[in-house]
Amino acid sequence: MTTSFSGTDRLRATLARAKAASVAAARASTALKNRALDSAAAGLLRGKAVLLRANARDLRRAEREGLDAAKTDRLRLTPQRLEAMADGVRAVSKLPDPVGRTLARWKRPNGLRLSKVSVPIGVVLIIYESRPNVTVECGALCLKSGNAALLRGGREAFDSNRALAAVFERSLLKHGLPPACVQALETTDRRAVDFLLTREDDIQLVIPRGGESLIRKVARAARMPVIKHYKGVCHVFVDRRADMKKAEAIALNAKLQRPGVCNAMETLLVDRSVAKRFLPSVGAKLLAGGCELRADPAARRFLPGAKAAKARDFGCEFLDRILAIKVVDGVDAAIAHIGRFGSGHTESIVTRDRAAARRFVERVDASSVMVNASTRFADGFEYGFGAEIGISTDKIHARGPMGLEGLTSYKYIVEGTGQVRT
Repeated sequence: MTTSFSGTDRLRATLARAKAASVAAARASTALKNRALDSAAAGLLRGKAVLLRANARDLRRAEREGLDAAKTDRLRLTPQRLEAMADGVRAVSKLPDPVGRTLARWKRPNGLRLSKVSVPIGVVLIIYESRPNVTVECGALCLKSGNAALLRGGREAFDSNRALAAVFERSLLKHGLPPACVQALETTDRRAVDFLLTREDDIQLVIPRGGESLIRKVARAARMPVIKHYKGVCHVFVDRRADMKKAEAIALNAKLQRPGVCNAMETLLVDRSVAKRFLPSVGAKLLAGGCELRADPAARRFLPGAKAAKARDFGCEFLDRILAIKVVDGVDAAIAHIGRFGSGHTESIVTRDRAAARRFVERVDASSVMVNASTRFADGFEYGFGAEIGISTDKIHARGPMGLEGLTSYKYIVEGTGQVRT
């Protein structure tokens, strides 16, 4: 892989600034970080007109280049989305500081006193596509956790990301912190990412947020740890003892509220004993919502508007108004299907049977398992993290929606009175 190009020197300077900023962020007091965050939240609202104009330029470019509907939705900023971003930043400000917490403390027989204390990670590179909200979420979380954020958004959101990062830069300067604590890369050259992924001495962690191809490319190329989930193939299983009204509301929300995100339902599983009662009504409402249904033969009996599902539809992340539907024989069959086709992201069961719910929760291997709730709740903000840096389906270091704790590591502090090892 070639990593040499004309922008290498600029990127080295960017990395040097990020490293220095990470040291300053790690040493910053909780009060100082919170003041900077509250100021950034106010700046998002105060600069709403400027931010929307920058986003409008990106949207016009996206239209000219034929960006698909799902990506355009993720790219779009609205006054309401900006207000939600500001709320998220203020929520992060109010959260406990994750840095410097004593995670454990104990004493050895030889008198040594040990403590396990949380520390920042350092420089965190976030690579993402058409999601300007990521600029704000990751900037806020990295700052609060004492890290420096290096943000490489997609070309389609270039103007939006620069404008949002500038809000943080002004706030950081105002409060005496390096503006490089939150940096948006000033290039869309893909070779810049190739170069950065080789800099394991300068970047301690990479978090790619986007489609499966992006995440796999980053995971293959990076010389430093990568937090990842390749795709979100989320299921909702309607058990034979489900409340049908609740099941319908959950299924419609999980699929239609925002179809282009990773925690949207991609496959609906329905117990055979309730398929006749459940599928006609929910199917009609899904079709009315513009959703294409791809169903197995048992489900199609009750879904006259559905297409025949192909084998590849199960396990597919559509990120669109397309839904695979399958009838299964009970909770164990649902668990087996999820075990074969799930991606470890989020799975949900709708049931009034506590034993079935317990069996589902215990046996489904996913970073989030829901009982009588929409998969759309698998989100850092909804979990009370203020925002999320990403979602991990790995099992080492962090899993599920990552908030502040996922952006810290730890060190051991050993205090003695002159002990030597014999």
